[in-house]
Amino acid sequence: MSNRINMDTGSPFNKFTVITSLYIILLIISNLMATKLVTFWGMVLPAAVIAYPLCFMTGDVLTEVWGYKTAKKVIWLGFFANFLLVVWTNIGVYMPYPDFWQGQEHYKFIFNAVPRITLASFAGYIFGELTNSWSLEFIKKFTGERFLFIRTIGSSVIGQVLDTLFFFTIGFYGTVPNKVLVTMIVTQYLFKVACEALGGTPLAYMLVKWAKKDNSVTPPGSLSNCI
Repeated sequence: MSNRINMDTGSPFNKFTVITSLYIILLIISNLMATKLVTFWGMVLPAAVIAYPLCFMTGDVLTEVWGYKTAKKVIWLGFFANFLLVVWTNIGVYMPYPDFWQGQEHYKFIFNAVPRITLASFAGYIFGELTNSWSLEFIKKFTGERFLFIRTIGSSVIGQVLDTLFFFTIGFYGTVPNKVLVTMIVTQYLFKVACEALGGTPLAYMLVKWAKKDNSVTPPGSLSNCI
């Protein structure tokens, strides 16, 4: 019997909707937090480093419960949501504003993303998330239903490599010394993987258990028309 949950519950508020919404929300939060830099144990990192690994975690849950094909559609949905965020907030930057409003420069600083950084973010997201999801399903062929932590951590180790490499290489190559660039890549990669392992994986266990707690199941592959 398959462990995949039937999303067609007759209610617009089902478990798949909840997990997908959580995924999109975490992605948007990560992009909004990315403009602030923070320090952890002497490392300078974007504030999004505490939220983005959780986005990977919810992607793991989607793949674990509903499969790679369904998770891939949600990943592209997240890309579209992120694209709309960038487009509409940048439209807001160039809209006329009253003379008494003092927040224009602050708004512009947050939302008027440099095109190169935006491209880097999109590339890192797509390649990182798709690889993360595919890797989890591939590892599951060897582990079966057991050892979820191996799948969540292992897939993140692989996916975060591409995400971090694409983002920093496209976004910062040539603008900072190569030694600094390598340090940024390594420190952020290790920090994100650690967040996924220590914080994301326990949450993944809880969400997967909750999502699979359902008497209604459907054979693999029959979910492709549900979204």
